[in-house]
Amino acid sequence: MKKSIYATAFAALALGVAFSAPAKAQEVSACLITKTDTNPFFVKMKEGATAKAQELGVTLKSYAGKIDGDSESQVAAIETCIADGAKGILLTASDTKGIVPAVQKARDAGILVIALDTPLEPLDAADMTFATDNLLAGELIGKWAAATLGDAAKDARVAFLNLTPSQPSVDVLRNQGFMKGFGIDVVDINKIGDETDPRIVGHDVTNGNEEGGRTAMENLLQKDPTINVVHTINEPAAAGAYEALKSVGREADVLIVSVDGGCPGVKNVAEGVIGATSQQYPLLMASMGIEAIKKFADTGEKPKATEGKNFFDTGVALVTDKPAQGVESIDTKQATEKCWG
Repeated sequence: MKKSIYATAFAALALGVAFSAPAKAQEVSACLITKTDTNPFFVKMKEGATAKAQELGVTLKSYAGKIDGDSESQVAAIETCIADGAKGILLTASDTKGIVPAVQKARDAGILVIALDTPLEPLDAADMTFATDNLLAGELIGKWAAATLGDAAKDARVAFLNLTPSQPSVDVLRNQGFMKGFGIDVVDINKIGDETDPRIVGHDVTNGNEEGGRTAMENLLQKDPTINVVHTINEPAAAGAYEALKSVGREADVLIVSVDGGCPGVKNVAEGVIGATSQQYPLLMASMGIEAIKKFADTGEKPKATEGKNFFDTGVALVTDKPAQGVESIDTKQATEKCWG
């Protein structure tokens, strides 16, 4: 009889837990707003946020622009998150300046806003930024390209395949970082295109996708068919650039460098499509962002920056199978084990 009573009580307790867990999950809600939902980088970011939200009992809603550069959809998503009473928003902004008023509206409503990967302008428009050091990411691939070319770097013909005309902060940081690493004088580190170095063939935009990379590369090859170094904003753009070069028989004698370090990009490094890339960790960015929102909901405490920096640094590593002297790197085997964790 006692055993039956205990069993009944335990079953009731278990049932109570089963009913209370979903109710508790509803207490904290969060939004993830990415630039697109097709770029593998943002797919992995969503994966990290979703897994961590499930672990912590946070209700997560995800939104994305139609294409990279679609800020209107992101603004609309912020409005929805405010109306829904979200406790926090994780945002990778397409227009890092234009979206600031919408972000401020969310913060005024008591919502914690964390920029992922792409800092807002100004940086403190968000409560915190969780990101790769994008300036360093660009600098690493610039140093690798210069060291790989050696003396020939002084006569290089360099093409820049950037993101969008609005020059979002992540675009500027990677672009200017590459120039610093390669040895090109940067005039205004907050601006793309004001440099006077004769090695620069030109800049074009890709919208961060393969088709855009192909078109931008074709445009710049028409301007100068002797291009031998290509800096790309990300690996989809790099893949498109490679196809354009391959169509004119130049794929073997042009160095392509990029940033992302996703599994497809690492595979492209291993296959020689990309010479080197800087690996980021978007799953970590997003999962830590969810943790920060949950902590804010529970305690009111906001995340703090990495010591010595004005953002939370989630790490970066140069990936190449052709290491260059003086530039620390990991190979594609190591990068494959880490890709986008």
